[in-house]
Amino acid sequence: MAEPTSGDPENHDPVPVNPVPVNPVTLSTASVYPERAEYAFRTAAELGYDGVEVMIWGDESTQDAVALQQLSDRFDVPIRSLHAPTLLVSQRVWRGGPAPKLTRTVDMAVELGARTVVVHPPFRWQRSYAAGFERQVHDLSRLTDVTVAVENMYPWRGGRREVVAYLPGWDPTEHGYEAVTLDLSHTAVAQQDALAMARAFGDRLKHLHLADGVGNVLDEHKVPGRGTQPCAEVLLELAQRGWAGDVVVEISTRKGSEAERRADLVESLRFAREHLAAGVARRGGQDTSV
Repeated sequence: MAEPTSGDPENHDPVPVNPVPVNPVTLSTASVYPERAEYAFRTAAELGYDGVEVMIWGDESTQDAVALQQLSDRFDVPIRSLHAPTLLVSQRVWRGGPAPKLTRTVDMAVELGARTVVVHPPFRWQRSYAAGFERQVHDLSRLTDVTVAVENMYPWRGGRREVVAYLPGWDPTEHGYEAVTLDLSHTAVAQQDALAMARAFGDRLKHLHLADGVGNVLDEHKVPGRGTQPCAEVLLELAQRGWAGDVVVEISTRKGSEAERRADLVESLRFAREHLAAGVARRGGQDTSV
């Protein structure tokens, strides 16, 4: 990785890399939305992240493997994962249905050398896609070295109503996916026990979206440690058991100033590295508290 840009404390110097080997901590481009991919790569390099996860959305550079490789080379920041265009805001990305878009995302991951593709389960109105979703995920994972990790979602709630928005379902614990992504903001909305889910997934857990929430109907993606989710406990346990996945900071910064955004991204990176290092220390027999 390129030498991060330094500065005075008000400019948020990069977080020092912990001498204890820990999991890669990468920056989701969604964490700087609505800024574009170039901004995300530059920020990841300046702050000392280990790579990026690219959310494929309306920013054309996220849809083009050549453009993404150029950004990766320019800032010396690896692309470690891609998020398929399965959000409501990305329904118009590329032509065709959601199944071909997922295949195209995996193809792009192969081209870029990204190890993981994150995908949401289908929406309930995508019935034909949903009918073949589990099989497609299985086949894509078998045909390439890319891990297709299905993300946990949540029920949509309004007042006393709860809407089933996903097929075959929003909770991967109820399905046989071979690889899953655990999102700690989504567990807050779903009012689930994130630590219990991490344990239940076992070896199927391949990827972590690090964020926080307070358990209301909104998907908040708060800075870890500012909500009710057991973010520290999940990181400690995963590191202690020798988990080999990526930790992806996926927080919402769009309402803050530039300085507030950078401060939140620094805080999130520091939080992740400190708790991962403490988990590694416990694994080695040193009960280090954070």
